[in-house]
Amino acid sequence: MSRPPFPPFNDDTAAAKARMAEDAWNSRDPARVALAYTPDSQWRNRSEFINGRNAIEAFLERKWSRELNYRLIKEVWTQAGNRIAVRFAYEYHDDSGRWFRAYGNENWQFAADGLMERRIASINEHPIAEVDRKFRWPLGHRPDDHPGLGELEL
Repeated sequence: MSRPPFPPFNDDTAAAKARMAEDAWNSRDPARVALAYTPDSQWRNRSEFINGRNAIEAFLERKWSRELNYRLIKEVWTQAGNRIAVRFAYEYHDDSGRWFRAYGNENWQFAADGLMERRIASINEHPIAEVDRKFRWPLGHRPDDHPGLGELEL
């Protein structure tokens, strides 16, 4: 199994890789997302260390059972060789209807087959009022004409 585009990345292929990741995460389908990672992929997500595709899928199932109506935007910060750095923001609400926005950075490292072998994520979040939400597209793929993080001043 492989997942183009392949390293080494340039600005265009890194942007394509980030948009593919954004689309997969916005599907909120743990099995689909997990397929983008090597079977032995290593993650650090906040303070949690996750190893392997099965653990990634289980983590995402837990995540999206708590983070409801999840919508995410990712943007490339920089790229070099087989690595891409992205920044992101996402919004969700919990089961009591409280809304949150999370901000973060991810460092990605890819194998030659285009699968991600390492993901290091640093994330902070804070509560927001429903009226302050910025991600209001229908669940799933972010429309191509929806503003990105820079345009939203995030």
